[in-house]
Amino acid sequence: MLTLESSALIGSGLRRECYFHPEDVNKCIKVVVSGDHKETRREQSYYRLLEKRNISWKMLARFYGNVDTNLGEGAVFDLIRDFNGKISKTLEHYVSAHSETDPISQYLRRALPQLKQYLLKWKIVTMSLKPQNIVYKRTHESKGFLVVIDNIGNSDFIPICNYVDWMAIQKIHRKWQRFEDLLANGSLR
Repeated sequence: MLTLESSALIGSGLRRECYFHPEDVNKCIKVVVSGDHKETRREQSYYRLLEKRNISWKMLARFYGNVDTNLGEGAVFDLIRDFNGKISKTLEHYVSAHSETDPISQYLRRALPQLKQYLLKWKIVTMSLKPQNIVYKRTHESKGFLVVIDNIGNSDFIPICNYVDWMAIQKIHRKWQRFEDLLANGSLR
């Protein structure tokens, strides 16, 4: 059993908290703290489907399985880090902290269509795209690419788009449009 200390908390969402993995600096552990494990099970099922498809994991945090922790079962994922070893910051951070004229905004504007193309190429469906669930992995002082770290999968009662490419593509386009509308209020436009 792994022990997760409160000092190892990276962040928290509505239902889960994310901790540094105590034995691997490049991984994190997400633990359910509110509600049941239904959402986590759905997400993990989708990750297994993506594994079978042999997708590229460049722009999606990879899931490695579950471990027992002192806080209950935890899901192990990649911990996305920048070129300098620091934890990558969320798109939300960059949208709120940088102005339109800031050089990093140029790179973010280029990174957005690259993420969209990645999702379409690999037919990766998300529950929703939100700036707090995407990080900007810097490969240089300003340059980098976006990585989705949470909210993957499909909650449809019959998830046909998991298996029918053209339906997945349509769903990705719809989710992306909502994401662009969300960003329209930020500084990336």
